[in-house]
Amino acid sequence: MESSIHDVQSNLTWTVCSKWRENPEGSIFHLAHILLFLGFMGGSGFYGLLYMFTFLVFGFFCSTIWAWSDVCTTDTFSWTFALFVVSVAQLVHVSYRLRSVTFDKEFQDLYNFMFKKLGVSLTQYGKIVSCCEGDIHTIEKDHYFAMEGKTAIDKLSVLLSGRIRVTVNGEFLHYIYPFQFLDSPEWDSLRPSEEGVFQVTLRADNRCKYVAWRRKKLYLLFAKHRYIAKIFALLVRNDIADKLYSLNDKAFDSHGFRYDLRLPSFCHVPVPELEKTDAPAQVPEKSKGTMPNESVP
Repeated sequence: MESSIHDVQSNLTWTVCSKWRENPEGSIFHLAHILLFLGFMGGSGFYGLLYMFTFLVFGFFCSTIWAWSDVCTTDTFSWTFALFVVSVAQLVHVSYRLRSVTFDKEFQDLYNFMFKKLGVSLTQYGKIVSCCEGDIHTIEKDHYFAMEGKTAIDKLSVLLSGRIRVTVNGEFLHYIYPFQFLDSPEWDSLRPSEEGVFQVTLRADNRCKYVAWRRKKLYLLFAKHRYIAKIFALLVRNDIADKLYSLNDKAFDSHGFRYDLRLPSFCHVPVPELEKTDAPAQVPEKSKGTMPNESVP
């Protein structure tokens, strides 16, 4: 009985190395693991995947060479070679997907200036570009993008180059510069089912380029992708706030005092009445012989 127990214990005992190997593994072995370590430090997104699989390809390739050098490591060679092939396939796949979401210079500049800083991925931005069919529109100098009371509000547009003058009743309001919305106040003023026309006139000061999303197609995109809808809502309202502040800097009365457009009194009181309120109040002169309580006819 005791001998059988002793035999079981001896079988369960692990073999302990009597001494370390005198000759360490070669430089290829260490280089492979350094490359694998760097590969697994890759980030997210297309460029992160491209970085990771590039290092994994070289790491597993070095591991395959190291395993091939030892005839007793057939299983190690098989596994490292299989992982090398899989990494190459993944690298090709990611490269193809990255190439499929590259854009023209105008759309790439638009992405870098407006969408990249908000964390919009290239895949999501590709859906936004597909919604406008990748078309770039042009307005020649002194041509109109919209006319007051005539042009229908049926799209949302961003200026890519040039400068647009905004006027109302012939009076200058402000300029629109590249990477600003051309019609953000009009877009935000209507519900998806409503229709309307521009209350201002937009004319090109020079040759301009812009991108436009049709209203119905953009709302269909918002219905499918709520994250894109939130991004556009943020961009549009931020653009409106910038335009309001630019108008606020130009709102002065006849005496040089600045009005605040955020005050409801300025929004609802006509300009002639505002000018009248700036004039000093006229106090009628009292005629001689009148009592303080008597009214002057």
